[in-house]
Amino acid sequence: MSAYVIAQIEIHDPEEYQSYLKGFMPIFERFSGRLLVSSAQEPKVLEGKWDLPSVVVLEFPDTDHAQNWISDPEYQKLAHHRHRSARTNLVLVEGCT
Repeated sequence: MSAYVIAQIEIHDPEEYQSYLKGFMPIFERFSGRLLVSSAQEPKVLEGKWDLPSVVVLEFPDTDHAQNWISDPEYQKLAHHRHRSARTNLVLVEGCT
């Protein structure tokens, strides 16, 4: 069953964040990931509260692929650029069958 990583992101250091983006796709694609959404504009909140201004939605074949990606040592090293340059909320959810 497909799995999705949904991210809320607020970038406070765009230059440092670019260092993260430069290395992102090659690692991400090794885990059969697909980028579904990457918003440059704030989402329109229909109900409730949305804490951070940008949204990214990533798709993986299953939760194992997603968890292997996020825990991959090469990705963890790259993620330090994201941690230094942005505030991020990440969730992992399974798709519907």
